[in-house]
Amino acid sequence: MTRIPGPIDPPARLLMGPGPISAYPSVLRAMSAELVGQYDPFMTATMTETQELYRGVWATANEATLLIDGTSRAGIEAAMISLIRPGDRVLVPVFGRFGHLLAEIAERAMAEVHTIEVPWGQVFPTTVLEEAIVRVRPHLLALVQGDTSTTMLQPLDEVGAICAEHGVLFYTDATASLGGNAFEADAWGLDAATAGLQKCLGGPSGSAPITLSERAVEVIRSRKRVEAGIREAGDEDSPDFIRSNYFDLGMIMDYWGPRRLNHHTEATSMLYAARECARVLLLEGRDAAIERHRLHGAAMLAGVGGLGLVVFGDVAHKMSNVVAVEIPDGVPGDAARAALLQDFGIEIGTSFGPLHGRVWRIGTMGYNARKGAVLQTLASLETVLRRFGAPVSAGGGVEAAMDVYGPGGD
Repeated sequence: MTRIPGPIDPPARLLMGPGPISAYPSVLRAMSAELVGQYDPFMTATMTETQELYRGVWATANEATLLIDGTSRAGIEAAMISLIRPGDRVLVPVFGRFGHLLAEIAERAMAEVHTIEVPWGQVFPTTVLEEAIVRVRPHLLALVQGDTSTTMLQPLDEVGAICAEHGVLFYTDATASLGGNAFEADAWGLDAATAGLQKCLGGPSGSAPITLSERAVEVIRSRKRVEAGIREAGDEDSPDFIRSNYFDLGMIMDYWGPRRLNHHTEATSMLYAARECARVLLLEGRDAAIERHRLHGAAMLAGVGGLGLVVFGDVAHKMSNVVAVEIPDGVPGDAARAALLQDFGIEIGTSFGPLHGRVWRIGTMGYNARKGAVLQTLASLETVLRRFGAPVSAGGGVEAAMDVYGPGGD
């Protein structure tokens, strides 16, 4: 006979890794709100409210600003599969794991993919990006803003103008950076950008905000196909239709737009969560939220230095919300992380590829970009390091972080 488990009862955790992170309490409360039907006036009004909130989050006037039901990768795939025709030339600058992911998704979209690379821990100078754009002449530039595998933040502010000059669509994956680092969709000339909730936005994984410029919308509309079961007279049926149904942004835009064309059933509780994430951010103020992430990220950076840990990568181009540190010689990285989780209820991460087992990644983002979480993590990490024989100065991490906060700092 199948044993029936009790109600779900997860342990208390402080999620201080590169994401997912601990959600804002108000986001968790929003997810428990009453469900309504997908065409209930409350539901459609909430969808419209959420679109307007995310225009504020992205700093855009784009009409096509909405959510993709799925994790941040769902947003990436929706953008790329909808904007890339088979045979299109796509340029992907790779400076970490998630650049490789963009290249793979472009390959799956049957693009002619061109990549350029820098060593992990660095970013691309704008001149290098411009040279590659001129040489490759791509249809689309797909560029990660913040890559959590390396913790690096790629500057984007000058890239949009270069793309516009050469007739290139500009897409960025801002999953790890949006809400905690500067992002200006319109001012920077983005044609498409996607993110997730589980980083600086302070929610759970499962909904992917996306914004699309008019130029991107034109490409998507030119590939419009409405599935036969809901097609009406006069609906487009392009022979060059988008090769995914679920990620077809043409139909998804009609679902979120005035037509309310049935495409899928919106994930109601995730809609509530995404709405609350944006509401919390805009109530605080975008600039204030970015400054809060900068402050607590700086305190964590100073704190790990105070513990004698070596920071990985080009600190001048590090995301404010996550830091990577070299695992000290003689300390078993996975065992130390496990001890931190088991004994203190705190999770930090390792990394991928060439950095797996070489670095720990420690996040300060969303709800956990706060003084108490930073100091608790540093004090607990010090204890774990001592247990595994690492030479650390007593209280060095907390004291260094407190120096950043200063008198009364929070």
